[in-house]
Amino acid sequence: IVVTGGDDHVWKMWALPAGNILMAGEGHTDWLSGCCFRPSGTQLVTSSGDTTVRVWDLSKRGCILTLQGHARAVRDCSWYSWGDFVGSASMDCTSKIWDVSSEKCRYTMRGHKDSVNSIEFLPFSSTVLTSSADKTLSLWDFRTVSRL
Repeated sequence: IVVTGGDDHVWKMWALPAGNILMAGEGHTDWLSGCCFRPSGTQLVTSSGDTTVRVWDLSKRGCILTLQGHARAVRDCSWYSWGDFVGSASMDCTSKIWDVSSEKCRYTMRGHKDSVNSIEFLPFSSTVLTSSADKTLSLWDFRTVSRL
């Protein structure tokens, strides 16, 4: 199974190798930039040019949460390996850690001087890696929102 998103504002889940569409999700109002499965496989997070991050419940076949707080397009998203946290990277030069349980932004990480283009949680740690159009990588401890 693979998930794709594109300029049509829709994510699609495909069965491989046959290429059949198993499911699709509509709701974003601009291009999709990222799709990431929750480690348990029960949910999906997507990021979009519409400045939002959405959480989708695959068994309900719909969006269960829209996270808003970025000022510009969101370029990437990622699930934390433990717990209910999602990371987002935005063209507004910030990245955010969202608490899915409380439906709120837990931390905003500032320090890049240009668009933050990717975010990834290092497995089984509190370390987050971000990359930016300012040609830098940053490692963060998301418990303290400090650069490492």
